Amino acid sequence: MTPAELRSILEQVRDGRTDTATAVERLLAALRDQPFEDLGFAKLDHHRSIRQGFPEVVLGIGKTSAQIAAIAAQIISRGHPLLVTRADEAAWSAVKAVVPEAEYHELARAITVKREVPPGIGTIALASAGTSDLPVAEEAAVTAELMGNTVDRMYDIGVAGIHRLLTHRSRLESARVIVAVAGMEGALPSVIAGMVGVPVIAVPTSVGYGASFGGITALLGMLNSCANGVSVVNIDNGYGAGCIASMINHLQPSAVSLQPSAISASPMPKAEG
Repeated sequence: MTPAELRSILEQVRDGRTDTATAVERLLAALRDQPFEDLGFAKLDHHRSIRQGFPEVVLGIGKTSAQIAAIAAQIISRGHPLLVTRADEAAWSAVKAVVPEAEYHELARAITVKREVPPGIGTIALASAGTSDLPVAEEAAVTAELMGNTVDRMYDIGVAGIHRLLTHRSRLESARVIVAVAGMEGALPSVIAGMVGVPVIAVPTSVGYGASFGGITALLGMLNSCANGVSVVNIDNGYGAGCIASMINHLQPSAVSLQPSAISASPMPKAEG
């Protein structure tokens, strides 16, 4: 049972559209259901959406097309949205045979089925340094959108032509959280974080020549950022960045804002002694 389904049952009781006995039976049926389902080759965590707000996501790497299709069918049977990452067209064909509404995002290498989910509060800005970073950037974007967020894409705005980045400053400043994707030396997240007052999730990619070491150079550069507010995910982990950005964007605003305007307007404490 998803949080939305639980909310719907409670609202039906509140509005008199269902009786208490029926609601109790539906809730007990959900509680009796095992928190995971054993398919032999996989144990599906059907309660993950209750704990974390979004159901289990399937990593396509290392799984056969038949395994991916079987997992997808069971996830959909529970009314959950579906996200399969790092999937090829063979996997999509197998999934589409059992889940006709499945979509394939070729650039992101992702299979999705949308379902109604709670919307994010603001906008997630997604910036990529170069066109070569697009597969990772799109994985982050598709993930965040499936989780109920509005994503503002800004692609090919790396520091090699920083004037391209500066033209998007107002869009970056209006975002609630930013995902910055870059390979090579990985400078883009630090530059963006120095311009804005919102969290920046840095995604190093494996794009680059020999001394980029498959993304390690970008990863270390981002980990050593001197700009405030930069967090870093693993190399090429667009999904992880999109998921974290979604969780941030679903957090309810607190009474205290960390925006620079709010900080400057706050009275300074009086010195004692």
